[in-house]
Amino acid sequence: MLIDGYDTLLLDLDGVVYLGDQAVPGAPEALERAQGQGARLAYVTNNASRTPAAIAAHLRALGAPAGAADVVTSAQAAARLVAERVPAGSNVLVVGGSGLRLAVRARGLRPVSTAAESPVAVVQGIAPGLSYGLLSEGALAVRQGALFVASNGDSTMPTGRGELPGNGSMVRVIATATGVEPVYAGKPDPPLHRESMIRTGARRPLVVGDRLDTDIEGASNAKVDSLLVLTGVATPVDALTAEPRHRPTYIGEDLGALLQPYPEVRDGACGGWRARWQDGVLHLDGDGSRIDGLRAACDAAWAAAGEGRLEEDAVKPVLERIG
Repeated sequence: MLIDGYDTLLLDLDGVVYLGDQAVPGAPEALERAQGQGARLAYVTNNASRTPAAIAAHLRALGAPAGAADVVTSAQAAARLVAERVPAGSNVLVVGGSGLRLAVRARGLRPVSTAAESPVAVVQGIAPGLSYGLLSEGALAVRQGALFVASNGDSTMPTGRGELPGNGSMVRVIATATGVEPVYAGKPDPPLHRESMIRTGARRPLVVGDRLDTDIEGASNAKVDSLLVLTGVATPVDALTAEPRHRPTYIGEDLGALLQPYPEVRDGACGGWRARWQDGVLHLDGDGSRIDGLRAACDAAWAAAGEGRLEEDAVKPVLERIG
């Protein structure tokens, strides 16, 4: 099985395990089986709005095995990042929700809500109902010289209703108003991966995610293996045209791929498929599962692109073939 040889699965949540209030079909069952095979599960999320306990409760309600200690959030990574740079007990203006406030407090810092309280840092994370007033307080504090830290830079987040604005979009309010770019704690930047390794003690982790620009790039930055699943943001065309830092080690339809042997992919061939180039366009011959076709095509596309990336027109015949 794919999970053989890995001691810990570092699992993204949105788009991998659930979409909003609903589980990704088959995800809880796959995680139960993976845990039964001896894999440690760690849920690593860029979403800083909720506490680990609340996230774990949500996961259990969906049927996935989880306790609060199994959840690692960008809020925790951001709080550690701030705590390493400012004196203990400092005021920190939290532009976010309860998950971020509690993470800041857990690091021995004092969460506050106004610039008048002279915060030494501003930390921002996504939260439902994030107000103009709180964003304004954050902007004022950053203008006064406060360290600016963002939990993550995701421009969107997948939900059952579609992709909604993520924290990266909201961060632009303060960054644009002040001309100050934040220090990012979440994927793909190193702090969240470091937080995950500290909390899990993982020696050979496998990163599992649905986004190339956060999950897969984060794994590349950390030089660990990754599995891209197609249940969230990334699409087959995204994978085919990925630049090197966005290329996963493995590709699967969903988390069920963890429990299956991973086929050999070599020289543009996988399963019953073979990818070939003709007149600068990638074609796919053969038959078999859609995912094996994508694996074969990605192998050929990435070899041809080298350190660059292909344009979508070059892979259109593949997309027409596998759907």
